Amino acid sequence: MEAANEAVRKVAAALREAGGFAAVEAAFLELGSPDLMGAAERLVAAGVERVIVTPYFLTDGLHMERDLPPLIEKISKKYNGLQIAVSNTLDAHPGLVTALLDRALSAIHSHLS
Repeated sequence: MEAANEAVRKVAAALREAGGFAAVEAAFLELGSPDLMGAAERLVAAGVERVIVTPYFLTDGLHMERDLPPLIEKISKKYNGLQIAVSNTLDAHPGLVTALLDRALSAIHSHLS
């Protein structure tokens, strides 16, 4: 599981660099550290005043519907001045089809070469 969590951390670092963001923290809802509150604490300690939670999920599901809203509310109450927005999941994003097509073509070429 830690290898998968490290992969998420690498994506977060790449996002920080690609977006020119001052701070990006990977956070985990389960089976990883930091959790969302811990990541918020790190960001606030770094002087961040606005947080965009970008769920690294393929589709909306229980985490988006049941788990994430109360966590966001708890963070909002703890850090009253912190602005928090939550982006959509990857579902229906046109870049997802491009990425999947790239993976499929790569597999075709590596197996047929």
